[in-house]
Amino acid sequence: MNLHPVANDDPRNALAFPILTEAQIAALSQFGAQRHIEEGASVWLAGTPNMCLYLVVQGEMTILDGRSGRPVARHVKGEFSGDIDIITGRSTVVSAHAASSLDVVEVPADCVRSIVEEEPELGEILLRAFLLRRQLLQGATDVGPLVVGSRFSPDTLRIREFLARNRLPFSWDDLESSRDTNRLIAEFGVTEDETPIVVLPSGAVIRSPSNAELGNALGIARRAERKVYDLVIVGAGPAGLAAAVYGASEGLSTLILDSIGPGGQAGTSSRIENYMGFPLGLTGQALADSGVAQAEKFGARMLAPARATGIECDSLGGHLIGLDNLEPVTAKCVLLACGASYRKLDVLGNEHFEGRGIYYSATHIERILCGSRAVAVIGAGNSAGQAAVYMSEHAKHVFLIVRGDDLRKTMSSYLARRIEQSPKIGVHLCSEICKLEGSDHLESIEIVDRRDGGTTREEVAGVFVMIGAVPHTGWLPETVSRDEKGFILTGPSVETSNAWKAQRTPYYLETSCPGVFAAGDARAGSVKRVASAVGEGSMAVTFVHQFLA
Repeated sequence: MNLHPVANDDPRNALAFPILTEAQIAALSQFGAQRHIEEGASVWLAGTPNMCLYLVVQGEMTILDGRSGRPVARHVKGEFSGDIDIITGRSTVVSAHAASSLDVVEVPADCVRSIVEEEPELGEILLRAFLLRRQLLQGATDVGPLVVGSRFSPDTLRIREFLARNRLPFSWDDLESSRDTNRLIAEFGVTEDETPIVVLPSGAVIRSPSNAELGNALGIARRAERKVYDLVIVGAGPAGLAAAVYGASEGLSTLILDSIGPGGQAGTSSRIENYMGFPLGLTGQALADSGVAQAEKFGARMLAPARATGIECDSLGGHLIGLDNLEPVTAKCVLLACGASYRKLDVLGNEHFEGRGIYYSATHIERILCGSRAVAVIGAGNSAGQAAVYMSEHAKHVFLIVRGDDLRKTMSSYLARRIEQSPKIGVHLCSEICKLEGSDHLESIEIVDRRDGGTTREEVAGVFVMIGAVPHTGWLPETVSRDEKGFILTGPSVETSNAWKAQRTPYYLETSCPGVFAAGDARAGSVKRVASAVGEGSMAVTFVHQFLA
């Protein structure tokens, strides 16, 4: 019952593919209907949305990669099919057929969601298996859609990051290193200039798709199910996901919008080690994935990609949020958790090298691109420190470039200590990059010491830029007050301004528009930490209840 290519002794298999007891089988069977399937017949095809769960009563069912048809798992008596896509309602990336005469219990997706929310023992078994199976699928290298493109193409990087952020397993053929490049180019009838291409599980090929086109093709993109929501959250970083968990679990109809997928800036963190309750640390994307599953378990729904383009504030509720390429949605309350991104590197040639050696996140995707070659990290915060440590695990050397004169002024001491003790990380204090060199991709940098003007040239495969914070608030109307840097003003800050028109005192996280709240990195005065963002997102739901009351 192993999900290829996981080893037989992988401890995740027992939890990912549990065999239910007779009592558990009876309990789960109450939610579905008996069905007989002849040997060799299809049970479902890749691309099917709102997949049912199939509990095997007799016989054997084989799970196949939708694109290649290769077996990836099998289920026998007492086992059940499905992964996290049953909870989200998204289209499945795998197919299934009856390896023998098959008797199953077919449980609709809505019933599975109810079980996960209302039946603690059985729901925990299902949800744990779903999450682990998706982890195993994502760890496979030949499952899901195939991306064919150059490692030096910004569009290839964008597509791969979009798929990873949305928890979709995929494989990638690099034009520069794959032995199959010429065959693939000929097979799909494209030229190198037309790449990147994405080969869907159905076998269809799309050329250089936008995120929206890719989301539609893969069944990721969905539409709002309601005309009016109690709470619409813009942004699926830690603040937005925390609000979604608490809002949905407390009975609010909750919708999350994100322009790319869950995680926000925290989702690009290679390892978070100072988040309470996780002594071994976890990646930002793992935290986001768990948050999405938890929110959707309670009934929250996510739309991604769904880029908010504007908001019409109504003092009586009914705020209208405009969306790019989607119908607008209406909310009684809105939480702006739109986050922030790192500042662009202010060096000549920066735009040319973005996605070709200049990166703003340090995940396994970027690490694969850089391989074992030397890299540079710019920044002095925890994100930069985490990136330096993470990249040093594979890179020949890491140059950590810091404008200040003391690493510990802005970085947690445990990270600073680890960096100082690493023989593979060199810290350049009072320094900055003054020159980028390369042709179609970055090949080297020049570092200047601001104290004496001395320069050094270093060959690097990538530069990871983690400096400053630019809030994603440019789409907001003038009625939502912001400070001179674009961060959203809330609570006491708007009460003392002329922007607040209501007769009551604004709630602590309320913006200048009554019923519109802000939390996380986009809020003026917020503490730029994951735990703080989670706390603000959770707190915002309390104010939402008070407003709605």
